[in-house]
Amino acid sequence: MTEFLMADFMNDMWSRFINGTITDPLEWAIVIVAGIIVVVALISIVISIWLAIKYVKFNRKQNTAGITGVEAARRILDQNGLQDIRVKTTGSLLFGNSYSHYFRKVRLRRLTRNKTSISSLAMGAQKSCLAILDKEGDKDMKARIIFTPIQLFGPYAFFPLIIVGILLDVIITQTIGIFTVIFTVLGLLFFLSSFILSVLTLKTEKKAQNKAYEIMRKNGMITQDELDDIKSLFKLYNIEYINNIILSALELIYRILVLIGYAKNSNSRSSNN
Repeated sequence: MTEFLMADFMNDMWSRFINGTITDPLEWAIVIVAGIIVVVALISIVISIWLAIKYVKFNRKQNTAGITGVEAARRILDQNGLQDIRVKTTGSLLFGNSYSHYFRKVRLRRLTRNKTSISSLAMGAQKSCLAILDKEGDKDMKARIIFTPIQLFGPYAFFPLIIVGILLDVIITQTIGIFTVIFTVLGLLFFLSSFILSVLTLKTEKKAQNKAYEIMRKNGMITQDELDDIKSLFKLYNIEYINNIILSALELIYRILVLIGYAKNSNSRSSNN
């Protein structure tokens, strides 16, 4: 019910925007934030395409050590007492090259893991270094591990939680009140978790990158030119992480503004009635 009412509010607002009849500063703020979200989302697509091109380019370029991603990962893990961490294949778009604390594994893409390429070496080394951060008890890595499960359902819990709050208010108090407020705030906190995780992801990925550079140099896995290539690849990854942080923050702001606008609109209708 609430989703339909909010949808009516948004449809009415966008209709007035198209017709040039919006005068409310709050609604203008919603329109502006929505426009920025579209721009940032388009930039995200461009970055993803650019990253994919560079990834494929370096996946065709052989590393001089002749080491595959699996071999690099296994060597680094074993050297750091992490023999229990498995190196597994993934063809998933969801996980990709990644490290899982809960499943105790480093995941490497099927098209990358067994190649003696720069991309394969970079991914195997860097994801293994996330496991090292985990073992060392890095505070940002600990926080990332805590927030990761919330990411799977947090952003999608926003509207359902509001509906639960309204139903409780209607059933218990016969009016829209405290339960709606509590569950709305809870929904925003869940959505906020996505933003926090984006920040933690950037911080831990950069730490793992720096650790991987150090280990690969120490073990003679890369030349300086290859290190420069890997740094340029990870630079794009970091830009993508920063873009995700901005997008998460904007989406959170957008939802808050829409809720305020909906509440203001509902109060206005109640007063008129």
